[in-house]
Amino acid sequence: MDQKERMLRGLPYRAWQDGLEAEREACKAKVYALNTLPPEQRGRIPELLRALFGKAGKNIWLEPPFHCDYGWNIEVGDNFFANYNLTILDVCKVTIGDNVQIAPNVSLYAAGHPVHPASRNSGYEYGAPITIGSNVWLGGSTVVLPGVAIGEGTVIGAGSVVTKDIPAGCIAAGNPCRVLRTITEADRPFYFKDRPFDVADY
Repeated sequence: MDQKERMLRGLPYRAWQDGLEAEREACKAKVYALNTLPPEQRGRIPELLRALFGKAGKNIWLEPPFHCDYGWNIEVGDNFFANYNLTILDVCKVTIGDNVQIAPNVSLYAAGHPVHPASRNSGYEYGAPITIGSNVWLGGSTVVLPGVAIGEGTVIGAGSVVTKDIPAGCIAAGNPCRVLRTITEADRPFYFKDRPFDVADY
């Protein structure tokens, strides 16, 4: 199999062989068009994202700047929103569900390198897929590492480094990220900590 097939299977591969470098260059052209869009043309953002991503749902938005390796290896669901400075290293599939909100300076790293310096210096790297479930909120400056899955409805606190799977329906935070508590119906009346909503249409 060639290096692209190896990359997609999560096997060691070399990123400059078998056309991968050319694919990254093509992605950079699309990312450049997105990141340099004049303010009066911001309405084109969903169109440019659809041309970049492998799959995109309805009502998607992203605040540039944004960076990724390939683009076609990213799938987002309906009502996707990402704030400034999202980086996705999509050497393996990155799948994002519906109603996902991503705060500024978040990084999703589906790419990695061997730990031993001799192995790392060989030029071989690897990837492992990342899955973000529906209704997830990733707090600012969160980093998600290769092979991680985050369950539906979970909130990841700002500044977290997510090194292993996080279950559905919880609040998790820290470095390494760990579950702090479950989200329950008791959380519904509050918009922030102990501050209750003063509106009825939420």
